[in-house]
Amino acid sequence: MSDHKTMTLTLIVWRQKGPNDPGKFETYTAKGITEHHSFLEMLDVVNEDLIKEGKDPIAFDHDCREGICGMCSQVVNGVPHGGQERTTVCQLHMRTFKDGDTIYIEPWRARAFPVTRDLIVDRSGLDNIIQAGGYTSCHTGGVADGNALLIPKEIADYAMDAAECIGCGACVASCPNSSAMLFTGAKVAQLAALPQGKAEAAVRVCAMTDALKESGFGNCSNHYECEAACPKGISVKFIARLNREYQKALLK
Repeated sequence: MSDHKTMTLTLIVWRQKGPNDPGKFETYTAKGITEHHSFLEMLDVVNEDLIKEGKDPIAFDHDCREGICGMCSQVVNGVPHGGQERTTVCQLHMRTFKDGDTIYIEPWRARAFPVTRDLIVDRSGLDNIIQAGGYTSCHTGGVADGNALLIPKEIADYAMDAAECIGCGACVASCPNSSAMLFTGAKVAQLAALPQGKAEAAVRVCAMTDALKESGFGNCSNHYECEAACPKGISVKFIARLNREYQKALLK
């Protein structure tokens, strides 16, 4: 017998069979939940009960469940990833809720992220931006010594801060304009700061910005919701870098 106290929660969950089907909120009861369950484990428990009742389980995306991949994209009580600072949904634990709570669970809301099913959205728009970034003119012979190309620590740290972006799309879901500028800015800044990325820098930033617009994402109007919702704390300074790189490319 477990000594853990259990909670009973009311879940208001968005259900939608496909991208062309109408969706609606449905109400479920999550029973036997402890503070040690993660949010996704809580949904697993609910789905097990639904399957036993012969009902369709709630479809949601997940992979690593370690806060690394960002696949667990959900809006919890109106906030992407649930609102706990620098925390993905899979790392959100039920200790942050209490017995009797009502929890609203939705997919990302953005034109560029069409709902595939229930809480799963198609985020291929972000892939389009990455693909538009192209390549870097790096030496492809033998493996170079790690210290052969000297990079000042402050630049290496800056690039690593940008590279922390996991491409989950929380920035898009939190932005009133559904902008992917923080995501794109992080990817552009990461390479623009390093010597390996400078050869194609002008072409890259223009191509990625074009892909951003073509995929249906909006523009940035400095609400800063993207930085607040980002589970990796990516700074809006990278949006400023994106704008500077774009202006430099236009001058060329």
